[in-house]
Amino acid sequence: MPGDASEIVAPAREALGGTVDVYCANAGVASGGTEAADDKVWALAWDVNVMAHVRAAHALLPQWLERGSGRFVSTVSAAGLLTMIGAAPYSVTKHGAYAFAEWLSLTYRHRGLKVHAICPQGVRTDMLTASGSAGDLVLAPTAIEPEDVADALFDGIENDRFLILPHPEVADFYQARATDPERWLTNMNHIQRKWETTG
Repeated sequence: MPGDASEIVAPAREALGGTVDVYCANAGVASGGTEAADDKVWALAWDVNVMAHVRAAHALLPQWLERGSGRFVSTVSAAGLLTMIGAAPYSVTKHGAYAFAEWLSLTYRHRGLKVHAICPQGVRTDMLTASGSAGDLVLAPTAIEPEDVADALFDGIENDRFLILPHPEVADFYQARATDPERWLTNMNHIQRKWETTG
């Protein structure tokens, strides 16, 4: 399990002259499986995808709030806004990561904290390759390069946007999920059944 975030933050502060201006909570584990996944799989997903962000904020915020500035970048996933078939631990914990980023922003923005939740879909990395047939079906067709995600992040930081969507179509999916959840769930279930048939 990951250690205390101070193991990262303290050496970074020392190397950077005493302060960290931007922190990217980028660690993630793509845990597949259903509700029946082993407890260790669920625990690791919670620890890496959610609690690592909580620990980092705990280590960083006292200094940031005292000086009135700091920037926390939470790498979530489109799964944190929507969901991902075949990956209950990943989907649930990415929802948690998004909720924590949202909570940080609404709680501390008046005290100078800038928070960004970046939520890409498929990105051409080893994590996409490891997602198997579900990733091939849902993510691979519109996958982008890591550099595209970085460009979207820099643009979002420059414009102080909380929600950063490297795949713009995610905004439409997110709106559909919110405005007509029954239809959205039915459509997602169609994808689930297609995956079960072809995967």
